[in-house]
Amino acid sequence: MVCAAPASGAAGAPGPPGAGGRETQARLASPARDGGRWGWPLSPRPRVLRAFDPPARPWLSGHRGVDLAAASAGVPVTAPAAGTVSFAGVVVDRPVITIDHGNGLRSSFEPVASTLRTGAAVARGAVLGRVLPGHCGRAPCLHWGVRRGRDYVNPLGFLIDLRPSVLLPPLRPGSGRGGPG
Repeated sequence: MVCAAPASGAAGAPGPPGAGGRETQARLASPARDGGRWGWPLSPRPRVLRAFDPPARPWLSGHRGVDLAAASAGVPVTAPAAGTVSFAGVVVDRPVITIDHGNGLRSSFEPVASTLRTGAAVARGAVLGRVLPGHCGRAPCLHWGVRRGRDYVNPLGFLIDLRPSVLLPPLRPGSGRGGPG
């Protein structure tokens, strides 16, 4: 059997009726569209504690990013891609830092203690600040959200291929094999 990813442009299956653009969100987050030049904001590669779960409508509740396990509070948070700090401050009660990567893409991280100021240029892998406790209760974690324009997209789509595998029929029917041989 042969497995292959769908052709370019088929990055996301349509969501259920009324999914409010989930297909568009998946397509926009395709690593192929951004060259796959992003890196993890925590090292070593973190475990995902809570997945991206966008709301069906922009005003409804949902999880507009991913929560990544941090080894401990105080670990460095690094820029997943080059950009410019577009916001560094407190939102409600959490310190947040946002990086504008260009092409309408912005990454936000919370809770992060940072000394960077708006306008600072950052390279991929540059330290943005340090994870603070509090977002995931007792477990130290980092919330990472990515927006393209006004739409939230799955940050993991910039790091790993999230497209579903497609099972293709055998090239030689009856052989049970996917190729010559």
